[in-house]
Amino acid sequence: MSGYTRVDPRLRAQGKRAMAEAPVLTGAGKDEAYHALEHELGVLLRRARALSTGMMREVHPDLDPGAYGLLVGLHGCAPARPSDLAEYFGVGKATMSRQLKVLEGLGLIERRPDPDDRRAHRFDLTTEGRCRMDAVSAARQQRFHQLLAAWPQEDVRVLATMLSRFNVLTENAAKAPRSRAADACG
Repeated sequence: MSGYTRVDPRLRAQGKRAMAEAPVLTGAGKDEAYHALEHELGVLLRRARALSTGMMREVHPDLDPGAYGLLVGLHGCAPARPSDLAEYFGVGKATMSRQLKVLEGLGLIERRPDPDDRRAHRFDLTTEGRCRMDAVSAARQQRFHQLLAAWPQEDVRVLATMLSRFNVLTENAAKAPRSRAADACG
């Protein structure tokens, strides 16, 4: 799972250069920027969840959000071991096992022997699962093209780069022992 990435490494480098050239905010301007970031991320996440729910229903009407997220991940990196998937998604093995069973029961994924370890198995999308995910992925791409049609391609690249950098930060933060909020709550 660690090799799974959707963003071209050249875009990550562009984002690092853009951040190095960005002005450093201090004082009230910095607080305002963080408040604006919090607000805009909240809006983005709510809208992304609504879009994802619609796409999820197109894949299968009985799919739940957790299983859909797993299916999206498998679409990009299958075949994968359950333990690797659990680590990547930051959930326990029991949770991962339940979600895999749901997807397997819907006929969207299948279990295959692991060629590297005869005791283990890997999961991959079935032909039907891949077909449905390819259709949803194409629809999502078309939606992005429609939404961003007026943007210069460079702006789309910068957005992808910045989101990639933010995702790396949040992935690293998720591995940190405790947050300030957790400390404050006891």
